Amino acid sequence: MNEGLRRLRNYIAGEFRDAADGQTTEVVDPATGEVYATAPLSREADVDAAMEAARAAFPGWRDSTPAARQLALLKIADALEARGEELLDAECRDTGKPRELTASEELPVMLDQIRFFAGAARLLEGKSAGEYMEGMTSFVRREPVGVCAQVAPWNYPMMMAVWKFAPALAAGNTVVLKPSDTTPASTVLLAEIIGDVLPRGVFNVVCGDRDTGRLMVEHPVPAMASITGSVRAGMEVAGSAAKDLKRVHLELGGKAPVVVFEDADLGKAVEDIAVAGYFNAGQDCTAATRVLVHESVHDEFVAALAKAAVETRTGPGEEDALYGPLNNAGQLERVAGFIDRLPAHARVEAGGRRVGDRGYFYAPTVVSGLRQDDEIIQNEVFGPVITVQSFRDEEQAVTWANGVEYALASSVWTKDHARAMRMSKVLDFGCVWINTHIPLVAEMPHGGFKKSGYGKDLSAYGFEDYTRIKHVMTAL
Repeated sequence: MNEGLRRLRNYIAGEFRDAADGQTTEVVDPATGEVYATAPLSREADVDAAMEAARAAFPGWRDSTPAARQLALLKIADALEARGEELLDAECRDTGKPRELTASEELPVMLDQIRFFAGAARLLEGKSAGEYMEGMTSFVRREPVGVCAQVAPWNYPMMMAVWKFAPALAAGNTVVLKPSDTTPASTVLLAEIIGDVLPRGVFNVVCGDRDTGRLMVEHPVPAMASITGSVRAGMEVAGSAAKDLKRVHLELGGKAPVVVFEDADLGKAVEDIAVAGYFNAGQDCTAATRVLVHESVHDEFVAALAKAAVETRTGPGEEDALYGPLNNAGQLERVAGFIDRLPAHARVEAGGRRVGDRGYFYAPTVVSGLRQDDEIIQNEVFGPVITVQSFRDEEQAVTWANGVEYALASSVWTKDHARAMRMSKVLDFGCVWINTHIPLVAEMPHGGFKKSGYGKDLSAYGFEDYTRIKHVMTAL
């Protein structure tokens, strides 16, 4: 091992540890393509140790009062805020994201989300106690489910870790969290900061690859498995969890339709869609990357969007960059492959190429002339590529919008209120934005249908997903 590389470690039972067998993986800076750190490649012994730590800590944390859990989460949020610069250093090194944007758009949001769940800890609701049978009083208990095995993705490592641990801890569960093998640094730092607040074993971090995640999901201790990732990964997790009937919480891929009608404010639509499509290099399950435009304004919209793409900045050393590199070499190859395989009827209006020869940067891209059954329409690209289709009427727009296997998010752009309400009813997606795309708030649920998974993140609904319901009946 190169002694000059940073050494990341697992966090188990309040201690930092190497993998039991000493195996490591290399962590690459996507802005340069160079290895800068190593992380544990955890296997059975490491997962066993983390699960045992979480199991042992569960009774004490379960029995803590909601007020105590709220206070702990508020302390965590304050501690993370105080060390925000360190968290930004770790996050931006692992992802290549522009620092100023990450500081303004991600760090404050994740702190707010922790504080939201701190409040939610004291607001669990259930039916009022009552006599639903003569001589018997019934009431409902909401309880934590137990140990939660959680797997976070590489597109928003820091924020997705929060989406996992905050509701779980608020509800009284204990956690074993695995970050992506390409972006472990900010999660390991989270463990260091959180470890100063929580009892030993309540929060554990295990680094590793896909097989590590599989070991966590298949382990007999967790009562629940939660993953944010690809559809393939989600299906594997659901299959593994089914063997012992674990609860499963899945936030998977997306292919968000962005339906622009002829009466929309095209200037605002183009501006907002370009940001919502290219932010974080399009590496967002809700990204505005599948646009359907009414035929009467299609050409005007495409020309304006192509201009916006050309004016969008990315690349190494780019001070005004909207986004940084793709996360890894495999993702760069995947995005480029979609463009390389475009059918003859498709037109690349802007971009369609790698930027520079160092790191994994890809130009803001617009592709038009596409058909509903084209690969790039049906499959998630997860890159800075916006496709545009032309539709003739509302019925066709709905058919095409719903005509994919994903169902996470969508948006409608129109000045017609009745049309917006009709569309919000018939679009088969977990979220419908009207004249905007991508804003999320802690109070509202986030989650999809179909192959985008099930269960909700954020909101009281997301909090309740980490609880179980018990009926208690007593004879009077």
